[in-house]
This record gives sequence, structure tokens and C-alpha cells, in this order.
Amino acid sequence: MLTIDYSLLGIKDGERVLDVGCGTGRHSWEACRQSRCLVCALDIDVEGLVRAKGMFRAMDEQGESRGQWSLLQASTVSLPFKEASFDKIICSEVLEHVPDDSHTIREMARVLKDEGILAISVPNYLPEAICWRISSRYHKRAGGHVRIYRPGQLLAPLRENNLHVYATRRKHALHSVYWICRCLFGVDNEKALIPSLYHKFLVWDIRTNSRPVRWLEGFLNRFFPKSVVVYAGKNER
Repeated sequence: MLTIDYSLLGIKDGERVLDVGCGTGRHSWEACRQSRCLVCALDIDVEGLVRAKGMFRAMDEQGESRGQWSLLQASTVSLPFKEASFDKIICSEVLEHVPDDSHTIREMARVLKDEGILAISVPNYLPEAICWRISSRYHKRAGGHVRIYRPGQLLAPLRENNLHVYATRRKHALHSVYWICRCLFGVDNEKALIPSLYHKFLVWDIRTNSRPVRWLEGFLNRFFPKSVVVYAGKNER
């Protein structure tokens, strides 16, 4: 499941791409599939990086990867790169976990080239607030969310770092329902009947890319998206 729209990000052959807080690497994989770019998948979590590496190697063996990749364990608040090192930066579902999100945004702006593009996604306010209300465990467990982003809250730190938003998108409304179900039936109990059945439906949808379901989610994204994505650059577009 991809949150970032690569047609808006526009990764070109030869460009350097940084995936900040890559997790198991889903966005890095897709970048390598789509273009002959140079991807650096960065995360603090070793386990996630190991899983990302396994997928990258499988892609290489099957001839699915067009780009080159590297993995790096590092903190998002101190990126180990020189200024203006990357053409494109992805930061998907990361900032809500970071205590000092403003510093992370400042670091990403520092390593982004003048003509570069930054794509950031964070949880949408309404479903996130509902989940926090239903279950304190949702955000208090290890690795949980430390804040809820109100509409427009990301704009101020982006402006402070001379980043201009040129597009926004709403994504994954069907996953809003899933996480509310998880909170209702026990956020740590993935095998509860209703959440597990709903999860099977989501996996089926990802695999089949059902057109009726895509239409339904596109409609629901107007009102109840799980994530909000902003695309910004140092130059106005």
C-alpha cells in the first residue's frame, strides 16, 4: 500500500531519493521499481531495515528493480548528510512518532536540493482523534503516536523552512475504519473477529485493485481519510 503519489513526486532517472523513516521500505521499493534512481532507505529500527533489505534483494533477483538502493540506520533528527544532497525526500507516517517534528522537518529541508521536492504524510485529524478517544493504548504503546495533527498544522513548520506546498492529497479512508475497529476490539488483538475479517478485505483490495472499491475509497477520502499528504518544494510551483 502506497501513500505517496509518484506522479506528483516525479522521480527521474539518476535522482537521489531519501526515504526518511522508511519502516520496511514500501516507498523505497516502489521508487526503485519506477526509475533508475539512487534510493537511501533510512530508519532507526534495525528490524525494519532487515526486512527492507530482504525485499530489495528479492527484487534484484527477479529483475524488478531499476534503481540502486542503500540502507542506513540513523535518527530523523540528525540526518548524516551534507546540505542539498537529495532531489526527492519521502517521509510517510513518521512525524507523528517523532517528539521534535519541527527539527525533523528542518533537517529534511537542509538536505533537500533547491529544486527538490518533499512529500510528507501524517494521520488525518478526525479518525486519529476518534482512535485516541476510544483507546489510550493506541497512542501510549511503544512506538505509538505522540501527537494529533490538526488541519493545516504542518504548514507553519514547512513555511518556516522555506518549503512551499504545491499539492495535497487525502488517502486510505478504508483504513480509517480498520483502525477504529482495532481500537474498539483491542488495539493489540489483531485476531479479534471483526478487525481480522476487515483486514482480509483490505489485503484483497490491495491485491486486486478492485475498481468499485477504488471508487468508493476515492469518494470516502473526501470526508474521512486516514492520511493527509503534502507535497512541497523550496521553489514555488
